[in-house]
Amino acid sequence: MSAGEPSSRLAGLAGRAWSMLVRPRATWEIIAAEPADPRALFLAYVAPLAAVGPICGAMGLQVFGASIAGIHLKLGLGGTVLAAAANYGLGLLAVYLLAMAVSALAPAFGGQADLRRALNLVAFSATGFWVSGLFALYPTLGFPAAMLGGLCSLYALFRGLQPLMRPPPDRTLTYYAGVLACGLALTLILRLVAARVG
Repeated sequence: MSAGEPSSRLAGLAGRAWSMLVRPRATWEIIAAEPADPRALFLAYVAPLAAVGPICGAMGLQVFGASIAGIHLKLGLGGTVLAAAANYGLGLLAVYLLAMAVSALAPAFGGQADLRRALNLVAFSATGFWVSGLFALYPTLGFPAAMLGGLCSLYALFRGLQPLMRPPPDRTLTYYAGVLACGLALTLILRLVAARVG
């Protein structure tokens, strides 16, 4: 994804997100051949897509509220905005930390340690999860949509390991398991941080 006019950047963002959702295997081959520019990646792709869930979730909570075990809750505007901002910031941090883990684990599984490629892998594979954040506009649909988006992202991550980090084919699955373990630990830590902020 290269810089350009706002309309072309938006078209590039939408086109890349769509291709990651419908044909991830072919899209990874294209991404692997592109120069990796972490700054452009964060500004043009990660920052806008990672904002979808927190913004839609905050709007949904303000309009519809949330229901837990038949109890209807409606949060104040200040708390909702603070939680959305914290989730957004932690989401951006998670991309970078998980990319560091992906790169650091690569040599242990015969892959190539490369933080730039790892950032591409983590950022683009998260597309399904981020796009599913649109459904958070209606909180009842938000959770199941996030689960489906998460599964889509896990599949994309698996498909991207081979072309980007280049482990031997017979070690890709164990590398993937190691990445998932790091991702789970990171998610738990960041959830605890988010809960304390909340």
